[in-house]
Amino acid sequence: MLDLKLIRENPDLVRAGLQTRHSPVDLSAVLELDERRRAAITEGDQLKSLRNDISKKIGALKKAGQDTAEIQRQTREMGEQIAALDVAVREIEAAQGQLLLAIPNLPHASVPSGADALDNVVVREWGHKTAFDFAPKDHVALGESLGLFDFERAARMCGAGFPLFTGPGARLERALIQFMLDLHTTQHGYTEVSPPHLVTTATMTGTGQLPKMADDMYHMPGDDLWLIPTAEVPVTNIYREEIIRAPLPIKLVAHTPCFRREAGAAGKDTRGLIRVHQFDKVEMVQFVPPGTSYDALEGLVRDATDVLEALGLTYRVLQLCSGDMSFAAAKCYDLELWAPGHGGWLEVSSCSNFEAFQARRAGIRWKNAEGKTEFVHTLNGSGVALPRLVVAILENYQQADGSVLLPEALRPYMGGLDRLVPKK
Repeated sequence: MLDLKLIRENPDLVRAGLQTRHSPVDLSAVLELDERRRAAITEGDQLKSLRNDISKKIGALKKAGQDTAEIQRQTREMGEQIAALDVAVREIEAAQGQLLLAIPNLPHASVPSGADALDNVVVREWGHKTAFDFAPKDHVALGESLGLFDFERAARMCGAGFPLFTGPGARLERALIQFMLDLHTTQHGYTEVSPPHLVTTATMTGTGQLPKMADDMYHMPGDDLWLIPTAEVPVTNIYREEIIRAPLPIKLVAHTPCFRREAGAAGKDTRGLIRVHQFDKVEMVQFVPPGTSYDALEGLVRDATDVLEALGLTYRVLQLCSGDMSFAAAKCYDLELWAPGHGGWLEVSSCSNFEAFQARRAGIRWKNAEGKTEFVHTLNGSGVALPRLVVAILENYQQADGSVLLPEALRPYMGGLDRLVPKK
């Protein structure tokens, strides 16, 4: 959520930022409600002051034997006016709050201007695209021959878009999760947490998923609970409505399943593991002092790319343009893996700095060195998402005989196994 004071005092600056995001949000309603709210508060304060002054005179008038009926009637009327103004202020604040929830974050000055993904900027690439002396297969063909997953039985259980990992596939998924958690906790300084997978509307609103992305989420209206689309939601909300007492930065990592309807992606990359409704992901979340968040973002990207480099996978880092960033982000990098069977790049991580946007929505504050309470800055990044990571490993490490070599870093987590071999 943007600071209302910023909108009030610098509306042109905010409009310019929203324009670069190609956001249709109109600030006029927010500013009009702000004027009405401030006018109602001022009028109420004046009436309260006048009523207090009059009330002080009533006792003296009674002692003097004077009739106080009229003046008491006036104070009652003032009380009714004050109560009505208090109600009006609450109603205005509620309406204003709903409008503020619909305004996206403003892009940082370093974010390139652009309309969509075509305007994203490749920051760097690492590794080389795998060269084959045979016709490489895609992950679906490889997975079926290796006995890693069963999409047909999964579809019978819950429809398309829900993978069923089997045998060595399930073991590979578990090994990757363990490998990533160990890397982040032992080498990158994160503390592991295991959060709930269902959260309230207030929790989803705190990180910016609601109200904008409601159609992409799975909701249980009877209980007002949502299946989490990412561990970012519950992990960031660990400190919801708190003043953090622990020293910053705080770095947390979690593995959770993630659930997304992908309502806006019908017919796109629906084959195999590339776009699914349920997937596992290791997520990193940081709470940092405001002045350090952009250095922290670069560090967060390094933490995620360490995973990819340890697995020997070719990747590239993209800086997202203003029109392609998520609703809550002020600056964002995407990490993409090369998948030769797919014939393209696949996003496996998105690393974002939200500045105080999420903290303001969720009420997450800390006391700075001067003892002043202020909103923290929050960041998050996938470290990394599982399905497309599996795709990249299978397609890059496949061999002419149909087997798939396992990256050396992963072999200890696979009981020393060095390759996956086709079923007999």
